[in-house]
Amino acid sequence: MIIEATGVEKAYGATTVLDGVDLAVREGTVCALLGPNGAGKTTMVRILSTLIRADAGEIRVAGHDVRREPAAVRGVISLTGQYAAVDEEQTGRENLVMVGRLMHLGRAAARRRAGELLERFDLTDAADRRVRTYSGGMRRRLDLGMSLVATPRVIFLDEPTTGLDPTSRETMWDAVSELVRGGTTILLTTQYLEEADRLADRIVLLDGGRVAASGTADSLKAQVGGSRLDLHFDRRSELDRAAALLPGVVDVERLVLGVASDGSAAHLRRVLDDLADAGVDVARADGHRPTLDDVFRAVTAASPSARAGVPA
Repeated sequence: MIIEATGVEKAYGATTVLDGVDLAVREGTVCALLGPNGAGKTTMVRILSTLIRADAGEIRVAGHDVRREPAAVRGVISLTGQYAAVDEEQTGRENLVMVGRLMHLGRAAARRRAGELLERFDLTDAADRRVRTYSGGMRRRLDLGMSLVATPRVIFLDEPTTGLDPTSRETMWDAVSELVRGGTTILLTTQYLEEADRLADRIVLLDGGRVAASGTADSLKAQVGGSRLDLHFDRRSELDRAAALLPGVVDVERLVLGVASDGSAAHLRRVLDDLADAGVDVARADGHRPTLDDVFRAVTAASPSARAGVPA
């Protein structure tokens, strides 16, 4: 395990942000941290990357104690935060060369590394333009490139694709996959469940400052159950009556009741017949296999932010 954390705690005054979090990440893999707003994801990343100190717990990154050896930890990690940390008045190439010189690369080596990263992130054509002319996706790719100048063993990505268009997001996903194939370890926080499903070898779901669930995407989906039948209603009153008759997950905003199903037509007919006999009108019924969204809703069902359907 290249990241090992046990019993991590952090509070700000009377507000507990992390309450005994355990985390283990195998080298050369992607671990995704999911959870509702305020679950403690960004705080955990900031602790692991030595930006803030935990109140309690044991934490090691690449064998180094985060509390006692912060300089050693910083020597093997890189952090890409929620906002691109680039100099808008410099060109893309100048930003990369600057970081190379700060990392004590020689002038020629810094320019060579900058050229490699510009090509990797499809920025060669824009290399000598000022960054203030870049799109949001281009800035994000440059930001990730800057974090790779020194080829770190561990990269922390805190919501790296928030606000990007689908094409830019795909480019970032490809870059992350390429890094992992090369042996780099990625700890990722994300608002996009699809992103975690596609990239992560392991997912850790935080809720209320604690680990609510962890495992592979497939194992987490299996915990939710088999197929699910989503019943859509036109009125809240119909949803409430259906929920009183059938056990399931209620989505008030979407007026949907999700019930466990074996995926058969017979089960669908039986559910619709039972509701019709009770005088409940169903607008539409959809069947599908469990997704990470189902996992998120099921595991954090007691969280107000989860009921609002806002993963972060």
